Amino acid sequence: MTPLPARLEGIRAIVFDLDGTLYQDDRLGEEVNQSACRYVAKLKGITAAEADLLLTETRAANGGGGTLSRAVETLGGELKEMHRRFADEIHPDGLPADPRVPELLRLLSTRFQLHIYTNNNRDLSERIMAQIGVTGLFDRIFTIEDFWLPKPDRMVINAILEQIGCLPAETLFVGDRYEVDLALPESMGCAIFETRTVAELLILSQLVH
Repeated sequence: MTPLPARLEGIRAIVFDLDGTLYQDDRLGEEVNQSACRYVAKLKGITAAEADLLLTETRAANGGGGTLSRAVETLGGELKEMHRRFADEIHPDGLPADPRVPELLRLLSTRFQLHIYTNNNRDLSERIMAQIGVTGLFDRIFTIEDFWLPKPDRMVINAILEQIGCLPAETLFVGDRYEVDLALPESMGCAIFETRTVAELLILSQLVH
């Protein structure tokens, strides 16, 4: 299991990624990918299968930070249009809700500010949060719509730190993808915690006990 970060003194806020961090669901991820494929297929005049391959190749060429958002932008797509499609086409109904996650967040909230920072749009993020039972448990929710700059982005992280009123040394970032969610905050002096399962996420309860 992932150990707690070594440097935790003075932490005042925890900034969580959403998808793949507070829940895991391959089906929803595939819905998102297929929606993006249909968008790229329309842009390029190719089949959805060809668009899928093109997106995969583009993400690989973009390296460790090769998110779907950046790949679509590289291929000439617009983030606002892609997320309009996501809001219309993606259905998070039936996401597995693990009661241990909201219990953990309530525990952590007794000591820390809690925030979300996601590449997802606000509409879909709110529907996902409702499905997994974490609505109302965060002080601030930062989505792609706040800046229209996908992760990883230094300006966005600086803006988030300013808005939550914390220095990098006072902030812990939690995510499931090191290159996308954590590498940049770490380079800026933030503490980080990588988690890919609820079991790993629950280790954060040790911050309070």
